Amino acid sequence: MKSLSLFFKQPFTTEIRERPLRAPTEDQVLVATRLSGISAGTEMLVFRDQFPRHLPVDATIRSLSGRFQYPLTYGYSCVGRVVAGGSRTDPAWVGRRVFAFHPHESHFTILPQELIPLPDGVTDEDAVFLPSMETAVNLVMDGRPVIGERVMVWGLGVIGLLTTGLMARFPLHGLVCVDPLPLRCKTATDLGADVALAGRENGFSTKVTSIFSQSDGDAKADLIFELSGNPAALDKTLDWAGYTTRIVIGSWYGAKAATIDMGGAYHRNRIKIISSQVSTIDPRHSGRWSMQRRTQVTEKMLASLQPGRFITHRFDVRQAQSAYQLIADRPQDILQVVLTYPQTPN
Repeated sequence: MKSLSLFFKQPFTTEIRERPLRAPTEDQVLVATRLSGISAGTEMLVFRDQFPRHLPVDATIRSLSGRFQYPLTYGYSCVGRVVAGGSRTDPAWVGRRVFAFHPHESHFTILPQELIPLPDGVTDEDAVFLPSMETAVNLVMDGRPVIGERVMVWGLGVIGLLTTGLMARFPLHGLVCVDPLPLRCKTATDLGADVALAGRENGFSTKVTSIFSQSDGDAKADLIFELSGNPAALDKTLDWAGYTTRIVIGSWYGAKAATIDMGGAYHRNRIKIISSQVSTIDPRHSGRWSMQRRTQVTEKMLASLQPGRFITHRFDVRQAQSAYQLIADRPQDILQVVLTYPQTPN
């Protein structure tokens, strides 16, 4: 049998390589992948050659620990089933549905402790969103929303939509989302946003002000999530930041840069810009929260929000180049793209 592995061969070019199927060592298990999710954020930076070359590809995932250099494997959202185990592994692993932070590959060997067993209430389609949902949970934890606050979400890719879905569960005064793509905006309102706007239409400011206005205070946001992946968007969020507004940056811009105007009211308003990154838990929470506890919350939110409905396109892994080209060329038509894999007998 052969294993199919996706390689980023050079900028804007992927290829599928066949490799001999590796048997697990005595401490490993063998996973057959059913679905893997393509990240339209970080992963597309790799596709477009916008990944900072001085950084490890991912210092927290063992299979992605090397330096950025083509050709390379990448990806971190595999859902599959354990089909074999080494002599020293628990036989109960065989047959389990699992999630792994692993590059796109039809089969891979891995230590059991690096897998997340999937509960019955989480489908394979929902599970492929685990990294994005974990990021959204982390964003909300870092934002620390308060009852009655006015909240904005800038950028409605998958992480922005999931953050919107979580924030819609809070008793807020108002939840406003901003994204130029109509499909994303409609999905955000379906998830519970008060309004989702392109940000450049006539009457944008009037519409936001009408939602945020209160008899006491200004019509600024209390909490803003910048999730667009566009550093220029940060400058626009400052227009909606009032005194002590918290701006949580979940975007990872890679090698992209933009000019940010912090010479206006930024300092006098004591605006707080907070970086959020899912690989760690903020020290303010880590006394009570572990990675395992956060994962358990993530699984509950997957079962509740059922984001598998956001899958708009499926491609056989052997047509991966078409999948990446679609994301690059037609972002207005997609929410989540997944790769599927030939199924082999267990």
